[in-house]
Amino acid sequence: MRTHYSNEITQKSDGKSVILYGWVHEIRDLGKLKFLILRDRDGFIQITARKGATEDVVLHKIEELSKESVIEVTGTVKLNEQAPKGVEIFPSSIKTINKSKSPLPLDVTEKVRADLDTRLNNRFMDLRKPRIAAIFKIRDNVLRAGREFLANNSFVEIHTPKIIASASEGGTELFPLSYFDKEAFLAQSPQLYKQMMMATGFDRVYEVTYYFRAEEHDTRRHLNEITAIDIEMAFIKDENDVMNILEGLVKSIIKSCSKCEELKVLGKEISVPTDIRRITYDEAVEMLKDHKKFIQWGEDLDTEAEKLLGRIMKEEYNSELYFLTQYPLKIKPFYTMPAKNHKYSRSFDLGYKGVEIASGGQRIHCHDLLTERIEHLGLGKTGLEFYLNAFEYGMPPHGGFGLGIDRIMMQLLDMPVREVVLFPRDRHRLVP
Repeated sequence: MRTHYSNEITQKSDGKSVILYGWVHEIRDLGKLKFLILRDRDGFIQITARKGATEDVVLHKIEELSKESVIEVTGTVKLNEQAPKGVEIFPSSIKTINKSKSPLPLDVTEKVRADLDTRLNNRFMDLRKPRIAAIFKIRDNVLRAGREFLANNSFVEIHTPKIIASASEGGTELFPLSYFDKEAFLAQSPQLYKQMMMATGFDRVYEVTYYFRAEEHDTRRHLNEITAIDIEMAFIKDENDVMNILEGLVKSIIKSCSKCEELKVLGKEISVPTDIRRITYDEAVEMLKDHKKFIQWGEDLDTEAEKLLGRIMKEEYNSELYFLTQYPLKIKPFYTMPAKNHKYSRSFDLGYKGVEIASGGQRIHCHDLLTERIEHLGLGKTGLEFYLNAFEYGMPPHGGFGLGIDRIMMQLLDMPVREVVLFPRDRHRLVP
């Protein structure tokens, strides 16, 4: 329908006839001179109408327009140093494609601010704001950069079920659902399935996936429907091979996002890491102790401890990204490979500015050790038979991780998680 998007019209377009489509962002009526700002996917363009130079029918049409109506503008590009980008459109016709209702549920120009609940209830309109649209264009960049890195490192994209028969990680925080005459659950993660894929010979797989966690959180970083990049890779020496892939993936994502034009709209800059420091769980406990935050050995780090560790790593080591390795085995899932003494595990977390954005490690690949760990934790094999079966017919050493897309977005842009998810699902919100 259109000949150009707004950003395709430059000073080199002077004199060209164009057809544009978009929304009425603003109207300024100065009597004999009328300005209309048209907004499309890629930006803004000024439409200028002058009495005596523009047909009266077009002038009257501008007077009738309501904000956020969808319109078609046919006109000629003219140079004007005072106009945005140094160009404007002299309209020969303006047609209303779809008139917008008035008043609007929120102000797209952001002259009047709306609270987050109002914005989320009207997300279709919230995304018309260039600042909000920029967030999700950067999110698209995260996914494209991630897929490109993984494809270049011989990973195959897969898709696993999101309706499952039992807990994938032995937890109880599941969303149950009725599946015909059976009980089923929404998947916590694709963990068991991607491990089973290691027995197929694919060697390296990944999935852009959803986690469903029935946790009753009310924080700036927790949701109940979570998106992530989940990978699994076979024929590894130990967890360091997995960390090397995660390090490369995160660096590639951040480097790509640091070049996004949308950062200018948000007034943000992203620093690209060189090396990601690696510290052990024991070292982290001592660091926190030195700053008067005491963690009982064997406990996981709480939110306060994570934030403090992020500050320590930034202030003392100039590191925004850092691996936390060698967690106590007792706080890790049954499939996590134990270290030789069974006190520690071959697992890791990746922290970014005081928030965990990824977790992973080497997995158990021996059937007997895996069943031993399941029994030790009192989980029972019921519902895991299909999973355990894959370990009896030649399972190679393997490991993997889950990288939270929502988490990396909120830390990249220093925003609460609900700002960086299109339609967030928390314990209170189920619509739109």
